[in-house]
Amino acid sequence: GFVYLSVTLHTRTLLFVAFGVAVVLYLRSPKNPKLALAYLRWVLLVCASVVILSPFLWLIAAAFKDKSVLNEYTFFPPISAWPSTLNLDNFRRLFQGDDAIQGRVYFWQYLLNSVFLSTTNTMLQLVFCSLAGYALAKYDFRGKQALMTFMLGSMMVPGVLLFAPIYEMMVGLRLVDTYHGLILPGIVTAYGIFLFRQAILAVPTEMLDAGRIDGCSELRLYFDLVMPLVRPMSAAFCLVTFLGQWNSFFGPSIFLQTQDKLTLPVVLNMYISLYRSDYGVFLAGTLLAIVPPAILFFALEKEFVSGLTSGAVKG
Repeated sequence: GFVYLSVTLHTRTLLFVAFGVAVVLYLRSPKNPKLALAYLRWVLLVCASVVILSPFLWLIAAAFKDKSVLNEYTFFPPISAWPSTLNLDNFRRLFQGDDAIQGRVYFWQYLLNSVFLSTTNTMLQLVFCSLAGYALAKYDFRGKQALMTFMLGSMMVPGVLLFAPIYEMMVGLRLVDTYHGLILPGIVTAYGIFLFRQAILAVPTEMLDAGRIDGCSELRLYFDLVMPLVRPMSAAFCLVTFLGQWNSFFGPSIFLQTQDKLTLPVVLNMYISLYRSDYGVFLAGTLLAIVPPAILFFALEKEFVSGLTSGAVKG
């Protein structure tokens, strides 16, 4: 309590000083407040950054703290107490693995399972959603408007309501406890089709007609002309889809039953279940689980930012 109160007082003091400097800068030149406004803008950005990054700093500190002091300090303990309060015990227990019927299953197996499922689902959705969006954007056929209406209407149905009929279907196909049964139901989404349709609408039809005159097939038009032009949208879609699949919990927990096939969200939830409460290991696993999405985000950062607005074309 004393540490929290001290941090709060220091934070209030820093904010008071920062805004006091802004007031002084404004009073020095009231007719030209650009410097004061620029300074105030930077102060607000720094405050917002601190608020956003604080949970990540807390996660890093909690992953390395000893089990005995996990709830004692808000962030890192004092430097003088580091030798006895900071260690790698949480990671050692995480990498020890779990005993299962199939043998000992290690943390890396769950990590590879999540990477495989997320990557496969993302690539399949990228191909099928972009093909469907291309057809809806550049082809005229009977029932197109009705199909669009049905597709947009299906987006209002919560996905949780579909788990029961999909599970019954997978039982009939004998695909329960297999990755096929988890991948096939999500191979295409109405959301992805709509995004690619909106992005491909901006591709000039004259360019496609010129390609047809030059002898390009429809698939070559799709691969060589359309997809390079909607690259920002493709990157944004891949990132959003990968994150959704990476954090998916209900699907893997329902369709997968074998221990060595489980994904990270399901396994990490076991560390804080009714019969097992090991928050240090849970937080260490969570810290490692955010690394692959972070790498993907930084790799696609530029395309992701520009892709957020590339689908905002009225059509």
